[in-house]
Amino acid sequence: MKLEFSLAHLTVLSLSPPEIVDVAARTGYRYVGLRPIAVTPEEPVHPLAKDRTLLKETKARLAATGVGVLDIELFRLLPDVDLRAFVPDLDVGAELGARHLIAAPWDPDRNRLIDHFAELCDMAKPFGLCVNAEFVTWRETPDLAAAAAIVGAANRPNGGLLVDTLHFDRSGCDTKMLKALPREWFKFAQVCDAPKERPDTAEGLIYTARHDRRFLGEGGIDVRGILNALPPGIPYSLEIPTTELAKTVGPEERARRAIVAARKYLEAAPVH
Repeated sequence: MKLEFSLAHLTVLSLSPPEIVDVAARTGYRYVGLRPIAVTPEEPVHPLAKDRTLLKETKARLAATGVGVLDIELFRLLPDVDLRAFVPDLDVGAELGARHLIAAPWDPDRNRLIDHFAELCDMAKPFGLCVNAEFVTWRETPDLAAAAAIVGAANRPNGGLLVDTLHFDRSGCDTKMLKALPREWFKFAQVCDAPKERPDTAEGLIYTARHDRRFLGEGGIDVRGILNALPPGIPYSLEIPTTELAKTVGPEERARRAIVAARKYLEAAPVH
């Protein structure tokens, strides 16, 4: 089975979209994930929907390198979300040839959240985008069961469920449940390793997620077991921020180490 890897923006967050495309091309990735909507106030902002020069340069680098855009993020479904505000970013996703967007279901009202997820799917469909709900342990949709309930209730053909191996492990999810869910829900996966010990505070969970992930085979997560419970052949987005390593190693070398480790880990005992 041919492995297809995507370089997630969080892995090399200091890079602009054109830079991440060039790094991905030089280090062997098929795709990139881009973050035109910043997640935190502290991180760099890459407003592709407003900065036409940046968008034009990104498109030029994609065309020159042959790298594709796997996903764009992060579409936060907060209680007071104005879904119409996402339209410019949906348009950017389509213009870049993206296949997916990542939605963050961060609303304690289940019915409203399901309605918003379904509406976002309907909005994204004309742009050729699938909407993937990602659960994280410290937010209102903390595990696989909660995310699956949203996707199932929304019942949209372009709705999906994104598994990140870190969040799957930290939330204590069961691979048996993962195997039982509809295969068409899973379009790609975010993949990393991490320290075996699970933090017992939200602060600890967030710190690991944003700063202290590990390359495959260098932590304690059963990454192979999780991937074996997902459909074969889907792309693997390597989302591996390593803040301590970034103090001494540049983004291109970190991207290279991430994909080299992933290939070594998955070729040593192939999944599926």
